[in-house]
Amino acid sequence: MAGAGVPVKNPFLLSALALCLLLCAAAADPALTITVETDRPGTRINPAMWGIFFEDINFGADGGLYAELVKNRGFEFPDPWMGWSKIVPAHGQGSVEMRDYDPFDAANPHYLRVTTGFFSKGLGVSNEGFRGIGVQDGAACNFSVEARALAGKPALRIELVSGDGHKLASAKLGRFSFRWKKYTAQLRAHATEPRAHLNLIVEGPGTLELDMVSLFPADTWKHRANGLRADLVRMLADLKPGFLRFPGGCIVEGRDLANRYEWKNTILDTADRPLKMNRWNVEFKDRPAPDYFESFGLGFFEYFQLCEDIGAEPLPVLNCGMACQFNSGELAPLYRLDPYIQDALDLIQFANGPANSEWGARRSAMGHPAPFHLKYLGVGNEQWGSPYVERFAMFAQALKRLHPEIQLVAASGPDPDGERFDFLWSRLRELRADFVDEHFYRPPEWFLNNAGRYDHYSRTGPKVLAGEYAARAPNRENNLQSALAEAAMMTGFERNADVVRMASYAPLFGRADAWQWRPSLIWFDNLRVFATPDYYAQQLFSRNRGDVVLPVRQDGPASGPGSHPTLFASATRDEKAGEIILKVVNVSTNPVEAGLRFDGVAQASANGTETVLTAASLNDENSLENPDRVAPRTRKATVTVPDSSHIFPAISLTVLRVRAKH
Repeated sequence: MAGAGVPVKNPFLLSALALCLLLCAAAADPALTITVETDRPGTRINPAMWGIFFEDINFGADGGLYAELVKNRGFEFPDPWMGWSKIVPAHGQGSVEMRDYDPFDAANPHYLRVTTGFFSKGLGVSNEGFRGIGVQDGAACNFSVEARALAGKPALRIELVSGDGHKLASAKLGRFSFRWKKYTAQLRAHATEPRAHLNLIVEGPGTLELDMVSLFPADTWKHRANGLRADLVRMLADLKPGFLRFPGGCIVEGRDLANRYEWKNTILDTADRPLKMNRWNVEFKDRPAPDYFESFGLGFFEYFQLCEDIGAEPLPVLNCGMACQFNSGELAPLYRLDPYIQDALDLIQFANGPANSEWGARRSAMGHPAPFHLKYLGVGNEQWGSPYVERFAMFAQALKRLHPEIQLVAASGPDPDGERFDFLWSRLRELRADFVDEHFYRPPEWFLNNAGRYDHYSRTGPKVLAGEYAARAPNRENNLQSALAEAAMMTGFERNADVVRMASYAPLFGRADAWQWRPSLIWFDNLRVFATPDYYAQQLFSRNRGDVVLPVRQDGPASGPGSHPTLFASATRDEKAGEIILKVVNVSTNPVEAGLRFDGVAQASANGTETVLTAASLNDENSLENPDRVAPRTRKATVTVPDSSHIFPAISLTVLRVRAKH
């Protein structure tokens, strides 16, 4: 055998060797070719294509995105003591009681009265927060309370205390008026504690009454009073979402119409926003949440403001006169539907009207004279049947007559197929709905088998909002399997961006110690937050959206174990960057080498980047303790165009960005 670098002089051996190399090279040619037709650009992609959907589920608002740290701050839960406990020393003198006579605000009638004697020490109350109160070492919290002193000159000591009773921060208030007045203080913790509680101790003889007890981190999003939890908003901003659909979901419908979501109640002063039981409080017997209520501190103004902050189009959803059909199914009679329609007209004016209009003036008084530029409005959530069609028709007639610029989103029921689904599509097509909202919560295999769902949809009539979807792995965990199944479906959305104009995963948030539903996109506790593999899949699509669809063709035998292929692909062009963006999902447990062909580009060696989301196992998932176990990795890549090959790792989502002239 010849050693390395030793010349071979036998010509027959040279010929045989050359033939062998040729045959080996031919055998190494990839059996699968992905062709991107860069010279045949398709539809322009909606800049709002990839969005997010917020519903107050899994303690997503109170105890989550809404940064208030005190539970039941106004003592207005059906049990006004829920979240609170009395602090009564063994030899204390006095009383701690709940009152409702002559409150500071008639909309919040309950308040606390603490009466202390001359020798009383340490009499007061403690608030448990939302599964505790999370405080960071050195971080400040802003405390406020409505208070009045009816007798004596009592003082109020405010303490943040750890679970074992260690004092973390304190402040004192005094010189209380005999009239209701707001008092404030700032506390700064000297240690980190995820499950602290708030103590309010009345010192000195007298009678002190307290209401609207509030504690916010000083570092809210954009440092706003009554603000949002900054780390959670940053997770949303990092997605670069094109739209935000809010406030639900089933909470829009309500278990009955008396408990439906009424947006006008959410733009009152925070103390006047009437409390409601969250429907997820009692929805699941195996996940009861008796302390789950909606304060509406996060209301429609705050939602619109959040949309503006993160660059997302607002897509509010309003009740259409129907309660949840999985619960009571209560209907507002058609002859009493006018107030519901008027709510929609008033919302458009609140969002878009001039500052001198009735509802535009309300927006302006809340600190936003400029309009919010509302373009989309959802009418109902997951309704179905003739009653919904009748009500949607009445909404559409009134809204299109006065506001033809607003695109209306109609419901298609809770399922992605079946008799109810087909009936609604046929009727909504007749009514010329702008969008039909499709929802699908299905196993991962369903997503893989339906990635081509929209390849054969009609190109005329209503467009599709894929408003709620999530792949449910066997235990409904957020793992790589669910993320790849969703990504495969999203390649189908992108290929058919002329039909699927908007899409959003659901639900958005899950509180790790107080959830009712999973999977969810983002998980958190009092101090920590982590992104799921599903989040990263969404992020890779939203941050690599592109401006125009490029047709993709796959030639070759590669196929999965079922009826679906091994690889799923879509492509777009980023016109500003001058880049082709190719997204490929490999659901095989083996790497797949594929030929890449970019029709319509000049021969060149193109610089670009490759971002890959993968892990060792489909079951791998992230957690509060290990938040980056499944996360995308980006590296530089050089791709020869128009023809080259690429190896797509096993169980992976790959985003290739290639700069190429066409």
